[in-house]
Amino acid sequence: MNLINVENVAKAYGPAPLLDAVSLGLDDGDRVGVVGRNGGGKSTLVSVLAKEAEPDAGRVTHARGLRLGYLTQRDDFPEGATVRSVVLGERAEHEWAGDTRAREILAGLLAGLDLDAPLAGMSGGERRRVALARLLVPESDLLVLDEPTNHLDIEAIDWLARHLRGRRVALLVVTHDRWFLDEVTERTWEVVDGRVERYEGGYSAYVLAKAERSRIAAATEAKRQNLLRKELAWLRRGPQARTSKPKFRVDAAQALIADEPPARDSVELTRFATARLGKTVYDVEDATVRLGERDLFSRMTWRLGPGDRVGLVGVNGSGKSTLLRLLDGSVDPVAGRVVRGKTVQLAHLSQNLEDLDPSRRVLESVEEIRRRITVGKREWTASQLLERLGFAGDRQWTPVGDLSGGERRRLQVLRLLMGEPNVLLLDEPTNDLDIETLTEVEDLLDGWPGTLVVVSHDRYFLERITDHVVALLGDGRVTMMPGGVDEYLERRAAGTAGAVAPATPAGPAAAAPPRPKGGQDWKARKELDRLERRLEKLAGQEAELHERLAAHATDYAKLQELDGRLKEIQAEAAQVEEEWLMLAEDVG
Repeated sequence: MNLINVENVAKAYGPAPLLDAVSLGLDDGDRVGVVGRNGGGKSTLVSVLAKEAEPDAGRVTHARGLRLGYLTQRDDFPEGATVRSVVLGERAEHEWAGDTRAREILAGLLAGLDLDAPLAGMSGGERRRVALARLLVPESDLLVLDEPTNHLDIEAIDWLARHLRGRRVALLVVTHDRWFLDEVTERTWEVVDGRVERYEGGYSAYVLAKAERSRIAAATEAKRQNLLRKELAWLRRGPQARTSKPKFRVDAAQALIADEPPARDSVELTRFATARLGKTVYDVEDATVRLGERDLFSRMTWRLGPGDRVGLVGVNGSGKSTLLRLLDGSVDPVAGRVVRGKTVQLAHLSQNLEDLDPSRRVLESVEEIRRRITVGKREWTASQLLERLGFAGDRQWTPVGDLSGGERRRLQVLRLLMGEPNVLLLDEPTNDLDIETLTEVEDLLDGWPGTLVVVSHDRYFLERITDHVVALLGDGRVTMMPGGVDEYLERRAAGTAGAVAPATPAGPAAAAPPRPKGGQDWKARKELDRLERRLEKLAGQEAELHERLAAHATDYAKLQELDGRLKEIQAEAAQVEEEWLMLAEDVG
């Protein structure tokens, strides 16, 4: 059944059309992701399809009786509204309490929120959850979602993806969250230059198909340029050669990635990072951080070494941003200490956009930091990097005051990198960035030698540029997640967040997880003690290897040997920690 039909639609908000003679259709059961550059027309397309905006030309037709739910980027609510009035309206409690879907949505999105609480004063994340719940509770034939993951934490994004996968409804979603696109969509529309290019499959399939199209287009152009020369050559070879056709078959995935090197050379980057940083970057020792009457961190011990690339996850309010501020020195512990390496050159990208001179041009704003930098083995000018991040041609001479939020974010990231720091703290760096810009930022960070800590709700970005994940689980400590984001979500879902071992222990106090309480089986306690001692020993070996890596920074062969040994120790530590957790749960 056809739900929406679009015929020769055009729409413009200025001299350049955002949509130009676009024709497409959306059928029952379709699950489509919409991607493209910021300002390229994605939101315009979905608003026209939802009949929230009138096209300048063409026609949009809806199926008769279509039940359409539309989530915009702005969460607007009536003045004085409460959670209950927005989500449930006038429905009696016995009515919605008997609705399985409604109960699931309230539990998944509104857990911890008072239904009678006013929406005024709520955070952006809470308001987004309420807006989603309002949309999802009623029955719908088609859900149109414009940036549904904005302001949501990793757990809420995971819940939303699972809910949409299990719901029989057509879906049209605009998002920069590539993991979410892969989870919930089966087709992809790319809005580019007023057109809508269509691809089969989610984000991963779209990337492959687009790369293959680019390869074919490049081959076609090369063929056109050399056509006359080749025709002359074929004519000289006689009739038999002229009638023969080249026969080849391309396995798209293998052909495109066969000669592609790994995203980054970890050993080489560790060597550079160690040479720039030495053996000490940050040692957080027995630190307690207090906010008001609450101890956000309690006797926390954590170590960051040269070349560490760490993703930091945790629910909203768990202290992720505060931990970054502890590292940059803007928050002081009430007990313990933070040791910072003498060679550390820190850059901190916070969630707030820094104040920039609105009268300065974009290029001038970057060149006042530095005109050239070296990333990996290549030197880049400020202009070249600006072009990579979407500031092409005349856009580099735009006044900063005329930039959008996403463009200011890109400029902020680039200004940080131009300072050539050796430690980067990134707090939600993907906010307001489109997918093409995200891939360029990832590519830059792949070749960046230094220590990196990233807070992000974008799983794709987090897993792409970091090597391991740590979590804040509400117990006042930093906890290693050997299984990455998946392990974090599993622990949260299983309610085992409290029974955890600390990440990167550095000494007996840090290496020893909490012991089972008295009255437990003595054999289990003895085994726990053994595992704790093993963790302590492995921590000592890891610390020693980091020192040896620093000492052999110029010996490439030795670095490879030490790096291999370090990975073995880290893998063994992860296995021992998992055994400890399983045993602690059994006896706890």
